[in-house]
Amino acid sequence: MKKHGVISLGEAFIDYISIDKSNTKYEKLLGGATVNVAAGTSRLGISSYYLCKLGTDEISHFVEQELKKENINSEFCVRTPNKKICGVYVHLNENGERYFHSYLNPTPDEVLSEKHLVPDLFEPAKIFYFGSGTLFQEKAKLTTLTAINYAKKSNTLIAFDANIRLKRWESEDNCRKTILSFLPFADIVKLAEDELYFLTETEKMEDGIKKLSQWKIPFVFITMGSQGARAVTKGTNIFVPGIEVKSVDTTGAGDAFMSALIYSFHEKGIPQDTKQLTEYTKYANHVGAIATTERGSLTAYNI
Repeated sequence: MKKHGVISLGEAFIDYISIDKSNTKYEKLLGGATVNVAAGTSRLGISSYYLCKLGTDEISHFVEQELKKENINSEFCVRTPNKKICGVYVHLNENGERYFHSYLNPTPDEVLSEKHLVPDLFEPAKIFYFGSGTLFQEKAKLTTLTAINYAKKSNTLIAFDANIRLKRWESEDNCRKTILSFLPFADIVKLAEDELYFLTETEKMEDGIKKLSQWKIPFVFITMGSQGARAVTKGTNIFVPGIEVKSVDTTGAGDAFMSALIYSFHEKGIPQDTKQLTEYTKYANHVGAIATTERGSLTAYNI
């Protein structure tokens, strides 16, 4: 059986994106790292499945409609009247850089549980993707571990994006320990440069990469904003410069980068040499850069 498709597990968000310099007016957009990646892979023509818990109110209806527009299969999501969709207020500084101002999470215990997972869904899938956005919640953590187990039994590649949002965690130490505990399960890991330093408790790129090597992750990609990205595998460490664009909003740039990586691994397989690894990283840089040219995490996903 030829494996095809990407499963994304996480939490749907509403991004309230500031549209003026005073950060007082907002545009409502579908967001959340795992949703962004599911949309990105779908736009690239890959079957995309999203797993999360949804509610039955107007906001959840909006989420489902947006997922449908993106051709994301939400058949395996669970719906309950008690669930309220999370929200995040994203403010912009004068340089167009985004920062997460505040979170809304009215029903933190309403998350997908392991009993809601369908093991047979993982058998034909080629890649399983998850992030750290729900790992602070014990039930969600167990669900993620169960999904990883299903993926491994099905020989499905596992991709993990740290995507750290410290405001959601009870402490930095808990965040660090939890994310580090998931690294050994992944075939592909993406980290932002500051996340590398945070997780490895280092201050220099080479020191962080060296310390990260103890987890023996097959492929690590480290994004460096507009500068570009590094790709690390089996002692090989390459730098691929970014491309220059007129950046408006960096929300979702890392998710766009991850979508492009997943696409390359899905369509072309494991990179066989430095040349192919460079091609994957260059393409991810391009997609990530294009995503910054309009407001919102999906609006400029012209890939």
